[in-house]
Amino acid sequence: MSFDLYAELASQWECPATVRLPAGLASGFVDGCTSWFVKGELESDQRAGRRIKNDARNSYMKGAESAHLALPGELASFLDPQPGVLPRGWLAIEVTFSLQTPWYSKDDRSFHVLDNPVRKEHVFGVPFMSAASWKGLLRWSLEMTTGLIGPAPLKDENQRQQAQAEVLHLFGNEKGASDDFQRGALAFYPTWFGKIGFEVINPHSRKTRAGTQPIYYEVVPRGVKATLKLLYAPLPRQVPEDGIDPQHALGTLLDATDKLLSVYGFSAKRTAGWGLAKVDKWLVRSGKTSHSGSLEGVKARLGDLLGAEETTA
Repeated sequence: MSFDLYAELASQWECPATVRLPAGLASGFVDGCTSWFVKGELESDQRAGRRIKNDARNSYMKGAESAHLALPGELASFLDPQPGVLPRGWLAIEVTFSLQTPWYSKDDRSFHVLDNPVRKEHVFGVPFMSAASWKGLLRWSLEMTTGLIGPAPLKDENQRQQAQAEVLHLFGNEKGASDDFQRGALAFYPTWFGKIGFEVINPHSRKTRAGTQPIYYEVVPRGVKATLKLLYAPLPRQVPEDGIDPQHALGTLLDATDKLLSVYGFSAKRTAGWGLAKVDKWLVRSGKTSHSGSLEGVKARLGDLLGAEETTA
Protein backbone atom coordinates (compact mmCIF):
# COMPACT_ATOMS: atom_id res chain seq x y z
CA MET A 1 0.00 0.00 0.00
CA SER A 2 1.31 3.45 -0.93
CA PHE A 3 1.32 6.38 1.46
CA ASP A 4 1.19 8.79 -1.50
CA LEU A 5 -2.46 9.47 -2.35
CA TYR A 6 -1.84 10.44 -5.96
CA ALA A 7 0.47 7.48 -6.57
CA GLU A 8 -2.19 5.21 -5.11
CA LEU A 9 -4.86 6.71 -7.36
CA ALA A 10 -2.64 6.43 -10.45
CA SER A 11 -2.03 2.74 -9.77
CA GLN A 12 -5.69 1.67 -9.43
CA TRP A 13 -6.84 -0.92 -11.99
CA GLU A 14 -10.59 -0.51 -11.71
CA CYS A 15 -13.21 2.04 -10.76
CA PRO A 16 -14.21 1.99 -7.05
CA ALA A 17 -17.54 0.27 -6.47
CA THR A 18 -18.00 0.59 -2.70
CA VAL A 19 -18.31 3.78 -0.70
CA ARG A 20 -18.21 4.56 3.00
CA LEU A 21 -20.93 7.19 3.43
CA PRO A 22 -20.87 10.05 3.92
CA ALA A 23 -17.09 10.53 4.30
CA GLY A 24 -16.41 8.80 0.97
CA LEU A 25 -18.06 11.72 -0.81
CA ALA A 26 -15.39 14.02 0.60
CA SER A 27 -12.31 11.82 0.16
CA GLY A 28 -11.38 8.31 -0.92
CA PHE A 29 -14.27 7.06 -3.03
CA VAL A 30 -14.77 10.35 -4.89
CA ASP A 31 -11.01 10.60 -5.51
CA GLY A 32 -10.95 7.10 -6.98
CA CYS A 33 -13.90 7.76 -9.29
CA THR A 34 -12.40 11.04 -10.43
CA SER A 35 -9.01 9.47 -11.10
CA TRP A 36 -10.71 6.74 -13.16
CA PHE A 37 -12.61 9.41 -15.10
CA VAL A 38 -9.32 11.18 -15.89
CA LYS A 39 -7.94 7.92 -17.26
CA GLY A 40 -10.83 7.90 -19.70
CA GLU A 41 -9.98 11.46 -20.73
CA LEU A 42 -6.42 10.35 -21.51
CA GLU A 43 -7.40 7.15 -23.33
CA SER A 44 -6.36 7.21 -27.00
CA ASP A 45 -9.27 5.00 -28.06
CA GLN A 46 -12.30 7.31 -27.96
CA ARG A 47 -14.82 4.50 -27.54
CA ALA A 48 -12.86 2.99 -24.65
CA GLY A 49 -12.42 6.46 -23.14
CA ARG A 50 -16.16 7.12 -23.17
CA ARG A 51 -16.81 3.75 -21.51
CA ILE A 52 -14.29 4.46 -18.76
CA LYS A 53 -15.72 7.93 -18.11
CA ASN A 54 -19.28 6.60 -18.01
CA ASP A 55 -18.24 3.85 -15.58
CA ALA A 56 -16.62 6.41 -13.29
CA ARG A 57 -19.59 8.77 -13.40
CA ASN A 58 -22.17 6.02 -12.92
CA SER A 59 -20.25 4.46 -10.04
CA TYR A 60 -20.08 7.77 -8.21
CA MET A 61 -23.75 8.61 -8.83
CA LYS A 62 -24.89 5.17 -7.67
CA GLY A 63 -22.83 5.45 -4.48
CA ALA A 64 -23.91 9.01 -3.70
CA GLU A 65 -27.61 8.20 -4.10
CA SER A 66 -27.51 4.97 -2.13
CA ALA A 67 -28.10 6.04 1.46
CA HIS A 68 -29.22 8.70 3.90
CA LEU A 69 -26.43 11.12 4.82
CA ALA A 70 -25.89 12.42 8.33
CA LEU A 71 -23.18 13.91 10.50
CA PRO A 72 -21.36 11.48 12.81
CA GLY A 73 -23.37 11.09 15.98
CA GLU A 74 -20.63 12.15 18.35
CA LEU A 75 -20.00 15.36 16.40
CA ALA A 76 -23.54 16.29 15.43
CA SER A 77 -24.07 18.25 18.64
CA PHE A 78 -21.04 20.42 17.83
CA LEU A 79 -21.65 20.94 14.11
CA ASP A 80 -25.44 21.26 14.45
CA PRO A 81 -25.88 22.70 17.97
CA GLN A 82 -29.01 23.46 19.95
CA PRO A 83 -28.98 26.65 22.06
CA GLY A 84 -28.83 25.86 25.76
CA VAL A 85 -29.27 28.82 28.11
CA LEU A 86 -31.44 31.58 26.67
CA PRO A 87 -31.34 34.92 28.54
CA ARG A 88 -34.31 37.25 28.60
CA GLY A 89 -34.78 38.93 25.24
CA TRP A 90 -33.06 36.20 23.22
CA LEU A 91 -34.92 33.96 20.77
CA ALA A 92 -34.06 30.63 19.14
CA ILE A 93 -35.81 30.36 15.77
CA GLU A 94 -36.21 27.11 13.83
CA VAL A 95 -37.90 26.82 10.45
CA THR A 96 -38.51 23.26 9.26
CA PHE A 97 -39.09 23.03 5.53
CA SER A 98 -39.44 20.53 2.67
CA LEU A 99 -37.81 21.16 -0.69
CA GLN A 100 -40.27 21.54 -3.55
CA THR A 101 -37.56 21.82 -6.20
CA PRO A 102 -33.91 20.67 -6.23
CA TRP A 103 -31.39 22.63 -4.18
CA TYR A 104 -27.91 23.29 -5.55
CA SER A 105 -24.84 25.21 -4.46
CA LYS A 106 -21.59 24.54 -6.30
CA ASP A 107 -18.83 22.90 -4.29
CA ASP A 108 -15.38 24.49 -4.30
CA ARG A 109 -13.69 21.12 -4.80
CA SER A 110 -11.65 21.22 -8.03
CA PHE A 111 -10.92 17.46 -8.34
CA HIS A 112 -14.30 15.81 -8.95
CA VAL A 113 -15.82 13.34 -11.38
CA LEU A 114 -18.74 15.74 -12.06
CA ASP A 115 -18.48 19.30 -13.34
CA ASN A 116 -21.17 20.52 -10.92
CA PRO A 117 -20.92 18.79 -7.53
CA VAL A 118 -23.14 20.02 -4.73
CA ARG A 119 -21.48 21.73 -1.80
CA LYS A 120 -20.48 19.35 1.00
CA GLU A 121 -18.67 19.58 4.32
CA HIS A 122 -15.05 19.01 3.32
CA VAL A 123 -14.35 16.34 5.95
CA PHE A 124 -17.64 14.50 6.51
CA GLY A 125 -19.15 14.76 3.01
CA VAL A 126 -22.64 15.88 4.10
CA PRO A 127 -24.37 18.45 1.83
CA PHE A 128 -24.98 21.75 3.58
CA MET A 129 -25.81 25.41 3.17
CA SER A 130 -23.40 27.59 5.11
CA ALA A 131 -24.34 30.11 7.77
CA ALA A 132 -22.75 32.89 5.69
CA SER A 133 -24.97 32.01 2.71
CA TRP A 134 -28.08 32.20 4.88
CA LYS A 135 -26.99 35.56 6.26
CA GLY A 136 -26.48 37.10 2.82
CA LEU A 137 -29.72 35.77 1.34
CA LEU A 138 -31.85 36.65 4.38
CA ARG A 139 -30.44 40.19 4.42
CA TRP A 140 -31.30 40.56 0.74
CA SER A 141 -34.81 39.13 1.29
CA LEU A 142 -35.42 41.47 4.24
CA GLU A 143 -34.37 44.47 2.16
CA MET A 144 -36.72 43.31 -0.62
CA THR A 145 -39.58 42.80 1.85
CA THR A 146 -39.17 46.23 3.46
CA GLY A 147 -38.76 48.06 0.14
CA LEU A 148 -35.16 49.14 0.65
CA ILE A 149 -34.39 47.52 -2.70
CA GLY A 150 -36.49 46.01 -5.45
CA PRO A 151 -39.29 47.14 -7.76
CA ALA A 152 -41.38 48.90 -5.07
CA PRO A 153 -38.95 51.10 -3.09
CA LEU A 154 -39.99 52.93 0.06
CA LYS A 155 -40.64 56.60 -0.64
CA ASP A 156 -41.28 57.79 2.90
CA GLU A 157 -37.90 58.82 4.32
CA ASN A 158 -38.83 58.09 7.96
CA GLN A 159 -39.99 54.58 7.08
CA ARG A 160 -36.85 54.04 5.04
CA GLN A 161 -34.59 55.08 7.91
CA GLN A 162 -36.51 52.82 10.28
CA ALA A 163 -36.18 49.85 7.89
CA GLN A 164 -32.45 50.52 7.51
CA ALA A 165 -32.07 50.63 11.31
CA GLU A 166 -33.81 47.23 11.63
CA VAL A 167 -31.58 45.64 8.98
CA LEU A 168 -28.49 47.08 10.68
CA HIS A 169 -29.67 45.86 14.08
CA LEU A 170 -30.30 42.31 12.87
CA PHE A 171 -27.41 41.82 10.43
CA GLY A 172 -24.82 44.45 11.28
CA ASN A 173 -22.85 46.39 8.69
CA GLU A 174 -22.39 45.07 5.19
CA LYS A 175 -19.13 43.42 4.21
CA GLY A 176 -16.40 46.01 3.66
CA ALA A 177 -17.98 48.71 5.83
CA SER A 178 -15.54 50.55 8.08
CA ASP A 179 -17.48 53.45 9.63
CA ASP A 180 -19.62 52.93 12.76
CA PHE A 181 -19.13 49.19 12.53
CA GLN A 182 -21.42 47.06 14.68
CA ARG A 183 -22.27 43.41 15.17
CA GLY A 184 -25.71 42.19 14.15
CA ALA A 185 -28.02 40.66 16.74
CA LEU A 186 -28.57 37.50 14.68
CA ALA A 187 -26.37 34.40 14.78
CA PHE A 188 -26.71 31.91 11.93
CA TYR A 189 -26.23 28.15 11.71
CA PRO A 190 -25.58 25.91 8.70
CA THR A 191 -28.38 23.76 7.33
CA TRP A 192 -27.60 20.08 6.70
CA PHE A 193 -29.27 17.94 4.06
CA GLY A 194 -29.62 14.16 4.22
CA LYS A 195 -29.91 13.07 0.60
CA ILE A 196 -28.23 13.53 -2.78
CA GLY A 197 -29.79 13.25 -6.24
CA PHE A 198 -28.91 14.24 -9.78
CA GLU A 199 -30.38 16.46 -12.48
CA VAL A 200 -29.40 16.54 -16.15
CA ILE A 201 -29.56 19.60 -18.36
CA ASN A 202 -29.20 18.87 -22.07
CA PRO A 203 -28.54 22.02 -24.13
CA HIS A 204 -29.95 21.88 -27.66
CA SER A 205 -28.34 23.15 -30.83
CA ARG A 206 -30.24 26.06 -32.39
CA LYS A 207 -29.52 24.66 -35.84
CA THR A 208 -30.27 20.96 -35.45
CA ARG A 209 -32.69 21.19 -32.47
CA ALA A 210 -30.88 18.17 -31.06
CA GLY A 211 -29.19 17.71 -27.72
CA THR A 212 -25.49 18.42 -27.60
CA GLN A 213 -23.72 17.31 -24.41
CA PRO A 214 -25.67 16.46 -21.20
CA ILE A 215 -24.60 18.48 -18.16
CA TYR A 216 -24.93 16.67 -14.83
CA TYR A 217 -25.77 18.52 -11.62
CA GLU A 218 -25.43 16.92 -8.22
CA VAL A 219 -28.30 18.30 -6.10
CA VAL A 220 -30.33 17.82 -2.97
CA PRO A 221 -33.55 16.39 -4.44
CA ARG A 222 -37.13 17.48 -4.02
CA GLY A 223 -38.88 16.25 -0.87
CA VAL A 224 -35.87 16.40 1.46
CA LYS A 225 -36.62 17.99 4.83
CA ALA A 226 -34.19 20.35 6.55
CA THR A 227 -34.11 23.08 9.20
CA LEU A 228 -33.01 26.70 9.16
CA LYS A 229 -31.76 27.80 12.59
CA LEU A 230 -31.28 31.37 13.79
CA LEU A 231 -30.46 32.85 17.17
CA TYR A 232 -31.56 36.37 18.05
CA ALA A 233 -28.96 37.40 20.64
CA PRO A 234 -28.66 41.20 21.06
CA LEU A 235 -25.90 42.61 23.23
CA PRO A 236 -26.90 44.37 26.48
CA ARG A 237 -28.57 47.72 25.68
CA GLN A 238 -28.23 47.07 21.94
CA VAL A 239 -32.00 47.32 21.37
CA PRO A 240 -32.51 50.81 22.91
CA GLU A 241 -29.26 52.10 21.40
CA ASP A 242 -30.35 50.99 17.92
CA GLY A 243 -33.77 52.57 18.47
CA ILE A 244 -35.82 49.70 17.06
CA ASP A 245 -38.84 47.66 18.14
CA PRO A 246 -37.54 44.06 18.24
CA GLN A 247 -41.03 42.58 17.91
CA HIS A 248 -41.62 44.47 14.66
CA ALA A 249 -38.11 43.77 13.34
CA LEU A 250 -38.38 40.04 14.02
CA GLY A 251 -41.88 39.86 12.58
CA THR A 252 -40.60 41.41 9.37
CA LEU A 253 -37.64 39.02 9.40
CA LEU A 254 -40.00 36.03 9.63
CA ASP A 255 -42.00 37.38 6.67
CA ALA A 256 -38.76 37.79 4.71
CA THR A 257 -37.70 34.24 5.63
CA ASP A 258 -41.01 32.86 4.40
CA LYS A 259 -40.64 34.72 1.09
CA LEU A 260 -37.05 33.58 0.64
CA LEU A 261 -38.02 29.93 1.07
CA SER A 262 -41.32 29.83 -0.79
CA VAL A 263 -41.12 32.66 -3.37
CA TYR A 264 -37.55 33.72 -4.17
CA GLY A 265 -35.70 30.45 -3.60
CA PHE A 266 -32.39 30.02 -1.79
CA SER A 267 -30.37 27.99 -4.28
CA ALA A 268 -28.01 28.62 -7.16
CA LYS A 269 -29.93 28.58 -10.47
CA ARG A 270 -32.91 30.23 -8.80
CA THR A 271 -33.93 31.60 -12.21
CA ALA A 272 -34.60 27.97 -13.21
CA GLY A 273 -36.88 27.55 -10.19
CA TRP A 274 -34.44 25.64 -8.00
CA GLY A 275 -34.33 26.05 -4.24
CA LEU A 276 -38.03 26.57 -3.48
CA ALA A 277 -39.42 25.05 -0.30
CA LYS A 278 -42.62 24.60 1.66
CA VAL A 279 -42.46 25.59 5.33
CA ASP A 280 -43.71 22.74 7.52
CA LYS A 281 -43.33 24.33 10.96
CA TRP A 282 -42.20 27.49 12.68
CA LEU A 283 -40.74 27.23 16.17
CA VAL A 284 -39.60 30.14 18.34
CA ARG A 285 -38.28 29.58 21.86
CA SER A 286 -37.07 31.87 24.62
CA GLY A 287 -36.91 31.41 28.36
CA LYS A 288 -39.63 29.12 29.64
CA THR A 289 -41.91 29.88 26.71
CA SER A 290 -41.98 28.45 23.23
CA HIS A 291 -44.47 28.46 20.41
CA SER A 292 -44.71 26.40 17.24
CA GLY A 293 -47.18 26.45 14.41
CA SER A 294 -48.09 28.84 11.63
CA LEU A 295 -46.22 31.99 10.68
CA GLU A 296 -49.00 34.30 11.86
CA GLY A 297 -49.36 32.39 15.12
CA VAL A 298 -45.65 32.69 15.91
CA LYS A 299 -45.59 36.40 15.01
CA ALA A 300 -48.51 37.03 17.38
CA ARG A 301 -46.52 35.52 20.27
CA LEU A 302 -43.25 37.38 19.68
CA GLY A 303 -43.97 39.95 22.39
CA ASP A 304 -44.53 37.27 25.04
CA LEU A 305 -41.48 35.30 23.88
CA LEU A 306 -39.17 38.32 24.03
CA GLY A 307 -40.22 38.96 27.62
CA ALA A 308 -39.82 35.36 28.86
CA GLU A 309 -37.48 34.58 31.74
CA GLU A 310 -34.25 32.69 31.02
CA THR A 311 -34.09 28.95 31.36
CA THR A 312 -31.84 26.01 30.54
CA ALA A 313 -32.66 23.57 27.77
